[in-house]
Amino acid sequence: MERQDYLMESEEEALRLDLKTDRWAVLRQARWAGIAAGMRVADLGCGSGKTTAALQELVQPEGQAVGVDIAAGRVSFAARQYGHTGARFVRADIREPISGIGRFDALWIRFVLEYYREECAEIVRTASSLLEPGGRLCLIDLDNNCLCHHEAPPRLERTMHGIMAALGARANFDPYAGRRLYAHLYDLGFEQIRVTIEGHHLIYGELQENDAFNWMKKIEVAPQRVGYGFPEYPGGYEEFREEFERFFADPRRFTYSPLVIAVGRKPAT
Repeated sequence: MERQDYLMESEEEALRLDLKTDRWAVLRQARWAGIAAGMRVADLGCGSGKTTAALQELVQPEGQAVGVDIAAGRVSFAARQYGHTGARFVRADIREPISGIGRFDALWIRFVLEYYREECAEIVRTASSLLEPGGRLCLIDLDNNCLCHHEAPPRLERTMHGIMAALGARANFDPYAGRRLYAHLYDLGFEQIRVTIEGHHLIYGELQENDAFNWMKKIEVAPQRVGYGFPEYPGGYEEFREEFERFFADPRRFTYSPLVIAVGRKPAT
């Protein structure tokens, strides 16, 4: 199978990831998953390093968080921004076995599997080899990703669905990654599996600057990476962008995505 590049790759991707990451949500989710003081935890697909830094805080004293990302630029960004926390950052492709970073009490894979629909089960299987027996694997991803917008103009609604379908067909993206997380853990024989669902991309009222940046960057990068043609827009991408921006800036707009969190325990034997 041909390896796909990361869909959202751009010069500003580390910044986008950093701005959209809610540190308090990470801490709450990690506590729910059982990540605690003294653990050694790997953040696979760490992006800007903001999540790794939150995990580093949570496992103190004596714990260690290691962030792993495929992009040298993001690893450098993470080290600059969050190296002072004591977190360690490593460049590696999590689709391959990773050596030289040791074994862990917990693995954290958040907003990663959606970008690798075909490889997602193998990524989870490969990553699990980094876990100590009895260690925890926490998987977090979106379901119905980017598709829940109240009263978007009809052609905009159809176009958003068309874009997501094109991303699935041409870029290995999975808008429904969240619903598959439980099965990944079940198929590997993990024990004590727990699952919860909460809201993400929950946007209403006045548009916040970080949400505007995140979403406009999404619609700038992803559709053009797969050559989406915008058949209902005579003016092509620019006309689509203008309509999306008008809709998204309207404080009456209501947007959300379901976030699925699944955690399981690796068998002791």
